[in-house]
Amino acid sequence: MTTTGQIAPLPVHITELRMTAPPKQSLPVPVNIQTAIMRVSGIPPAFYRFLYTQVGRRWHWVERLRMDDQALAAILDDKRTNVTVLYVDGAPAGFFELFQHDLDTTELVHFGLFEHALGLGLGKWFLLQALYAAWATEPKVLTVTTNNLDHPRALQLYQMFGFSPVCTRDATILPLSDAELLELARRG
Repeated sequence: MTTTGQIAPLPVHITELRMTAPPKQSLPVPVNIQTAIMRVSGIPPAFYRFLYTQVGRRWHWVERLRMDDQALAAILDDKRTNVTVLYVDGAPAGFFELFQHDLDTTELVHFGLFEHALGLGLGKWFLLQALYAAWATEPKVLTVTTNNLDHPRALQLYQMFGFSPVCTRDATILPLSDAELLELARRG
């Protein structure tokens, strides 16, 4: 917060990456954990916001939370959008979202784990599942964008699986205000 009580924008360094071939890695499912990965068709905006908030709160994801139901539903109902949820021991534990821009380009729009799923050895394995799903549509290019507010190892992990940086830029993110947080809680 600033001295005037307004929320200060956060500076952010954004990196765009691309991948031009499917990953060659293979990883086993972490042991002693029951997992399920399910694509959600017709995902309700409220459930999507729950997933988005659980994953993105600590990384300052705000864009989709500021959308009204109609704008968010338009994105989620687009046949080119694919939202897939990771369940661990029966409870949601993460999600990824893919968007197929055209026959040649698919974007990994969002990816992440809930806080309770961190440290279980799921991150690399789940990212690999997201990449397999993206490459199943046989694009020529898979893209992803990350920034310095993301998980500290996000950029390294993307590069480990075959992404290469193509450009960077600086921007700002305006965190959610108390009023916005109250409105989100009220919307439920």
